[in-house]
Amino acid sequence: MPEQAKLRTVALVTLGCARNDVDSEELAGRLADDGWVLSDDPSTADIALVNTCGFIESAKKDSVDALLEAHSLKKDGTLRAVVAVGCMAERYGKELADALPEADAILGFDDYTDISSRLRSILDGHKPSARTPKDRRTIIPISPTKRQEVRTSMGQGSTFSRKRLGNSPLAPLKIASGCDRRCTFCAIPQFRGSFISRRPHEILEEARWLASQGVTELFLVSENTTSYGKDLGDLRLMETLLPEISKIEGVERIRLSYLQPAEIRPTLLQAMVATEKVVPYFDISFQHASGTLLRRMRRFGDGEKFLHLITQIRALNPEAGIRSNFIVGFPGESESEYQELVDFIDAARLDAIGIFPYSDEDGTEAAHLAGKVDEGVIADRTQKLTAIAEELVYQRAAERIGEKVRVLIEDADLQEGRAEHQGPEVDSTTTLHSSGRIQHGYKVGDYVDAVVADVAGADLVAQPL
Repeated sequence: MPEQAKLRTVALVTLGCARNDVDSEELAGRLADDGWVLSDDPSTADIALVNTCGFIESAKKDSVDALLEAHSLKKDGTLRAVVAVGCMAERYGKELADALPEADAILGFDDYTDISSRLRSILDGHKPSARTPKDRRTIIPISPTKRQEVRTSMGQGSTFSRKRLGNSPLAPLKIASGCDRRCTFCAIPQFRGSFISRRPHEILEEARWLASQGVTELFLVSENTTSYGKDLGDLRLMETLLPEISKIEGVERIRLSYLQPAEIRPTLLQAMVATEKVVPYFDISFQHASGTLLRRMRRFGDGEKFLHLITQIRALNPEAGIRSNFIVGFPGESESEYQELVDFIDAARLDAIGIFPYSDEDGTEAAHLAGKVDEGVIADRTQKLTAIAEELVYQRAAERIGEKVRVLIEDADLQEGRAEHQGPEVDSTTTLHSSGRIQHGYKVGDYVDAVVADVAGADLVAQPL
């Protein structure tokens, strides 16, 4: 390893979703393999590599704020460059570079495989030209079965390089990238590209590696987990993959993310419920409940069909956790369509609910739809539905009093973690109490069997058995 390489230090700052967390650890792995020293403090690094999020306006603002904050650290003379990567950098490219001169470089996804040389060049004084963004769906064949050939030609394939940036007992594991859906409100397919599955042996290899690093819960992530395998010629590949992951020594839990309701098939439901170690957690992307409005979103289903799906899930496992997000104020949303959403959320008894006000997103079809809902109406509906959702989630949590749970401890000071039905970061948590006091003694990574004794809002309070 060259002596000069040892002196190159990089700090990764990650914003956004679990998929971005994986991207950052993959970047960290490539950089560490090439001699870079990883730091968790941008002020002590040569380069701050900010992995941005470009999903919604608030996420973009957070990304810009992170870049500006990193730039402010350059005045002490240690930090030499601030580099943006991630979805916002990919999505806006030259536009972001022109608007944010504080960033020394804007790199896209195509730069990831050669990230070390890109950063070295920046430290040597070369500023790469920010590229003009393109619709990444155009570089992937329309036929799903042809996509693996392109994936191989792009240098993506059998090996992975990843370095953990924390010591949590939970880790996301990317099973696919991109999305083939054409929801009118979403720009993700444009900058993430069309859907491409990773091959099962690659996923299993990385899962074994994560288990060797102390990870006991694997969170399978993608833009659309229910599409896994379609470009490999087997849409039921997930049903055979889950039992193989379950056999890995050290893995205690397997959790799936982002399921499309229109693509949830009976065999997948059966596999999720029947496979040992797969937790009964269903992260389902409903988005709305009005059939007419969902068609304008280019989505399928309606409240009646969604309630039937929820009934199927709870028939298989009455204690299953179900979460979803909903958009309020989509163009043309009438009072009656909004009321359909209210009625659905009231009937669904969901464990976690995210309510988001609609806003136009660059490059989406919805941005040009007629019938825009007044911003004041959107704000009012969002506020009312959020209050309703909070009360319903509290009621659902209270229904679990007396229920046995298995809690993965993630905070030793608070003796707090998550039960099987609680997803990471965005859902509620469970705190261990005994005789009205926090039950100390459990460490991060412990699994504790307990009984739910009380609730604190949407969160649970449980007494160890």
